Amino acid sequence: MLRLLHTADVHLGARHADLGEAATTQRERQFAAFKAAIDLAIAEKVDVFLIAGDLFDSNTQPKRSVDRVAAELSRLAATKIRTVIIPGTHDCYEHASIYRAYDLKALAGSGPDDDLVTIVTPDQPEVHLPAVDATIHAVIFPSKRAPYSPLRDLRVDPAQESDTTWHIGMVHGAIAIPDRTDRDEVVITKEEIAETGLDYLALGHWHSSQKGKAGATTYAYSGAPEPVAVDQDGAGNVLLVTVEEAAGKRSVKVEERRVGKTTFERVQVDAARVKDQPDLVAKLQAKADPDLVLEVRLTGVRPDELDLNTDEIEGQLRDSFLKVRVRDQALPALSEGALPSADTIAGAFIRDVEAMIAELEADPSDASTIEAAELRDVLRLGRLLLAGHEVTL
Repeated sequence: MLRLLHTADVHLGARHADLGEAATTQRERQFAAFKAAIDLAIAEKVDVFLIAGDLFDSNTQPKRSVDRVAAELSRLAATKIRTVIIPGTHDCYEHASIYRAYDLKALAGSGPDDDLVTIVTPDQPEVHLPAVDATIHAVIFPSKRAPYSPLRDLRVDPAQESDTTWHIGMVHGAIAIPDRTDRDEVVITKEEIAETGLDYLALGHWHSSQKGKAGATTYAYSGAPEPVAVDQDGAGNVLLVTVEEAAGKRSVKVEERRVGKTTFERVQVDAARVKDQPDLVAKLQAKADPDLVLEVRLTGVRPDELDLNTDEIEGQLRDSFLKVRVRDQALPALSEGALPSADTIAGAFIRDVEAMIAELEADPSDASTIEAAELRDVLRLGRLLLAGHEVTL
């Protein structure tokens, strides 16, 4: 049996320019998730800790940040858990690579003659770990963009590999999806995965956990252990992987384990049930959680008298959540009951605008849908103005 803890895309040191003053907090959350992954590996007594690229958000990091990582890796080394790291696309193995600038292996307390910490480089495409009877295969390029698939020439024949029982691959890249991954720096195919003969392929680059099988090879993306952007609701996990053989048959078990703190919730609110803006803020405030990313969508038909400002609502709730987004997708109502005479300003206005709305809503195009929604708001504001109400935009 071989037990692995697979993570990737930690992106330590990310700038988070979009978060403003909260950027520092989010960076600490990412480091906390990395530390939680280390804690889990030790608690589960895994054999190997795999980091499938983008441990760092860039190759420009202060030494104190590298020292923090080294201190965590030294905890693994102290318990004889091997760590294998591959560069990614953010911390790629270029001439200015962070892995060239700092000897992470030495900083973590791993000696030149042991295999407790290994940084895979172009000169070392595979790592043999005799103590755990495994070989890690990872083709790394000295540039961000791969000149060819790192799986192009990787073939493992267990029947001829007498010195190793388990063969594990590591790649930081995208599985090919037509018209979606053409511009990715590193691209592999499921056909290539199937031809490798690997027991397990640990992938990085996609920030959501997912797994699959190609041929006899099980592959998986661990996803980011803590969201790098606060809209990544598939992040927050690492993978506990167990590879074993029984009665001559090999099996791979992949379990998601939560290490990130960020949670996500999407809420739909029927605008017809909202009394006013303070009422909506109070309802949402009841969900207050500093680790929660809350997405709110106002739906349904909005009464004319309901005056909401989504920017103000987000501002009032900002300190209660990690992030809150409010989108008003409610539609203003069409006129109800008997209309004023067509000879009056109100009657003519309502008839003309509703006729335009009906024509646009009969057209399924996006442009017509948007224009129809805007005209519904025009109708709402016009009705209020003509009724003598004070209207704010």
